[in-house]
This record gives sequence, structure tokens and C-alpha cells, in this order.
Amino acid sequence: MGAPEITAFLTHLAVEKKISASTQTQALSALRFLDHAVLQIAIEEPLDIVRPKKPERLPVVLTKDEVHSIFRQLSGDYLLMARLLYGSGLRLMECLRLRVKDLDFGQRQIVVRDGKGMKDRPQALTHGRLLITDY
Repeated sequence: MGAPEITAFLTHLAVEKKISASTQTQALSALRFLDHAVLQIAIEEPLDIVRPKKPERLPVVLTKDEVHSIFRQLSGDYLLMARLLYGSGLRLMECLRLRVKDLDFGQRQIVVRDGKGMKDRPQALTHGRLLITDY
């Protein structure tokens, strides 16, 4: 099996089987490993593969009126948490793990501990969307 057969197979996967780009990349990596490590042959020709198109995804964004209508349905701790999530861009578990010592009102920031990637980072109290002091 040489470069033309590999190209034909990977193009078939993309065009006829409609696989994702990451699946095609995984198949290509497996074939390269097979040729290099197992069969000990090198593919010399460049592969002219048809790549699957990555779907465009539009983000789902709430309007200000929709956000305010959600806030009107909440009260107490839940309202505070929702405003923190919206106004600072915190993730849910980051918000739930907050402690008093993580808040720095002088610098207008929150210290997120063990966030995504288990890293600490400062997080601004506002992203221009809604001030936390509106609570």
C-alpha cells in the first residue's frame, strides 16, 4: 500500500463516509505508524488528501433582556451566583468553590483556585456585561 492507496482511502473516508476531520487525522496517524513502525517503509510522496470540512458553529448568546428575565426569576444566593457567572465569566464549579479570601474588591478581581487545568488565575469581576455591584 503506497501513497495513492492511502490518499484514496482517506479521501473515501472524508467524502463518502463523511467522517470528522479529527477521525481522518487519527486514521492518517495510524497508517503512518503502520508504515513506519510495523512495515518499516516510508511514504515518500506527499499525500493529496481531501479534508472534511469543519462545521461552523455559531455561539448561543442571550440578549440583555433574556438575561434580565432570568435574573428576575432568581433570588438570594442563586441570583448572586448567576450574576457572578454572567458578569465575570466564571465556570460553574469555579463559582461553587469560591471562598471569601478569593475576593479582592480593591483590585475588582476574583482569584480562581484549581480552575480548568488545575491552575490558579485572577478573574476580573466584570467583563463589561454586568457589574457585580449591581446585586
